[in-house]
Amino acid sequence: MVLTPSNQRPLGSKAPDFALENPLTGDFVGLDDVRGTKGTLVMFVCNHCPFVKHVLDELVRIGHDFIKQGIGVVAINANDVVTYPQDGPKHMARLARDKGFAFPYLFDATQSVAKSYNAACTPDFFLFDGQDQLVYRGQMDGSRPGNDKPVDGADLRAAGAALIANQPPLTPQYPSIGCNIKWKM
Repeated sequence: MVLTPSNQRPLGSKAPDFALENPLTGDFVGLDDVRGTKGTLVMFVCNHCPFVKHVLDELVRIGHDFIKQGIGVVAINANDVVTYPQDGPKHMARLARDKGFAFPYLFDATQSVAKSYNAACTPDFFLFDGQDQLVYRGQMDGSRPGNDKPVDGADLRAAGAALIANQPPLTPQYPSIGCNIKWKM
């Protein structure tokens, strides 16, 4: 496990488009398909990362809550499945089904989408407004495996609340910390 911070993409950056397969359904899903009326949350996650496992239940709750509030949600896995087969599509589909994801969990086989978002770690969060402008890129909350802080999604939930209330982006924004994305060699 390599501790890696998110890259803090510049606020105001435009959301890159994508079209990726959803292993649960076999359908290809793009940004237009997941965009909400208020904005869109794009999350880079995977199955095996201890940081993702640590926050997964709250991440699923946030997904349900954001969707109800008009924020579209999508999770993307860009890990190299040759070296990390547990992150492969059939395992992704099982996780999405078992955890009751209300949002698509897409596979970025070429890793081009992760690169276009400048994603660095899992989990990595990007919240865009209704015009696809980045308003938040940071941690879900201050909890990490073993630090005894509550997994409550405080930072990401506050960013979503500010977006819904048409308030300016939150400051400061702290980078997410997690496992590095497993890039292909």
